[in-house]
Amino acid sequence: MSDQQMSLVEAFLDPRMVLRGKLKAIHEAIDWSPLEALAKKVRPGEVGRKPYEPLPMLKALYLASLYDLSDPGMEEALIDRASFRLFCGFSFQNGTPDETTLCRFRNACIGAGVLEVAFAEVNRQLDTKGLIARKGTAMDATIVSAASRRPDMKQGSKPALPQEPGATFTRKGGKSYFGYRVHIGVDLGSNLIRRLVMTPAHVNESMVADALICGDEAAVYADKGYENKERRKRLRAMGIKDRIMHRSHKHQAALPYWQQRRNALITPIRAPMEGVFGSFKRLHGRARARYRDFSHNLGDFYRLATVFNLKRAASMLAA
Repeated sequence: MSDQQMSLVEAFLDPRMVLRGKLKAIHEAIDWSPLEALAKKVRPGEVGRKPYEPLPMLKALYLASLYDLSDPGMEEALIDRASFRLFCGFSFQNGTPDETTLCRFRNACIGAGVLEVAFAEVNRQLDTKGLIARKGTAMDATIVSAASRRPDMKQGSKPALPQEPGATFTRKGGKSYFGYRVHIGVDLGSNLIRRLVMTPAHVNESMVADALICGDEAAVYADKGYENKERRKRLRAMGIKDRIMHRSHKHQAALPYWQQRRNALITPIRAPMEGVFGSFKRLHGRARARYRDFSHNLGDFYRLATVFNLKRAASMLAA
């Protein structure tokens, strides 16, 4: 049967069965052809079989993040839900990629760096549409638990796990955590994620803060954990307003009133960061890492940040 001929199954489909709602808005938010070119850099199917088209496979990975689905769950959803097939572009007359195929394609994308570059491409398009405000960048980080069971922490030691070497211990709020730290820079005014960095949990926020500064924003907002004299000087030299909160130092009983007041004014401006991390953890199930390999987890968070931005952009374009 030629590509122009409608399959027997498709001939009996309800003509009202078209992409609609959230998936339609996300599909129309960007031009997917540059992402298709990126996806073509990896082999989109199983060895020995006719490969699936690369763009539908990439969009399936994004759908899995959007709905917090495992590889088996995504395979089942593609079989059961017509809207998923329509969004991805899988024909109703052809087969469905199984969980192994999806896993191999995801691993190939991570190995080729496709998910990170795709995140940048989506942001480039959203910027072209005028969605990135550049009023300011809010920086923050959150701890994500390791995929493996937490090792026993004996007194005076911080053991690592051979099967998950990228995860480490840290303490926050009087509690110890084992896993990773995800650092993001969010565009104030749009709440779009512009920068993302992942590190072992013990790496302090301030150590990677400069990587979250885009350089074209009007101001940088961050809590007192990011305070650094040299960073403040660099921001002034770049013409970026310094909106990093102050912290008290040794031999200082309390912050001067003006610094307390300044901190109080900065706090509510940074509030959208909690919404981003809440979405990551509660809606998309990323309170715990999905994989034991650091590069796979980094790719997973780039994939999630892309989905977050697409969903946010779809909402903004519909307003």
